[in-house]
Amino acid sequence: ASSVILGNGLFGVADGMGGHNGGEIASAGLRDGLLRKTEGKEPSAEVLEEAVKKVNFEIWEQQEKDASLTGMGTTLTILWPVEDQMIIGQVGDSRAYLIRNDEMKQVTCDHSMVADMVRRGVLTEEQAACHPMRNYITRAVGTDDAVEVDMLSIPRMKGDRWIVCSDGLYGQISKQELEETAKTAELEEAAGKLLVLAL
Repeated sequence: ASSVILGNGLFGVADGMGGHNGGEIASAGLRDGLLRKTEGKEPSAEVLEEAVKKVNFEIWEQQEKDASLTGMGTTLTILWPVEDQMIIGQVGDSRAYLIRNDEMKQVTCDHSMVADMVRRGVLTEEQAACHPMRNYITRAVGTDDAVEVDMLSIPRMKGDRWIVCSDGLYGQISKQELEETAKTAELEEAAGKLLVLAL
């Protein structure tokens, strides 16, 4: 169960895990919590990181009190633009890609077992894409009382195009398909085509 995070200038996706019920509660809880904690705030990495950490504790506390929610958690990939910078928060294996000068690049790092193996040179990217444990993530929001958030800041340029998605998109199609489709001139059309490909 994924939740789209839109509001207060934020653009993000939270992909829940831990059974349908738990996954939905975690991803929707993260969405609602982040919107609540960033309302009326000036965009900054500090505000965003603090908000994620506070909501993480709330979600963790919820499953401590309710055994039926044990194991729930959610990924988070969130963008918060300021004038000349894109602030990015990352936990888990959802992703942010940037298309700039006609080239697509993955900006975030997956917190997953196979991504760690790729970074160590144990697996190739091709092997990782079809590895049986590719869905095993090493970091999530809500699974522990504290969470480490990767915070990035990338200079913005005119013409930049961002893609924020869960593995429900990038895990279903090739990188080439993703890049070519995402370059479709009209944004709405590009998003619609990507949705159709994923489904």
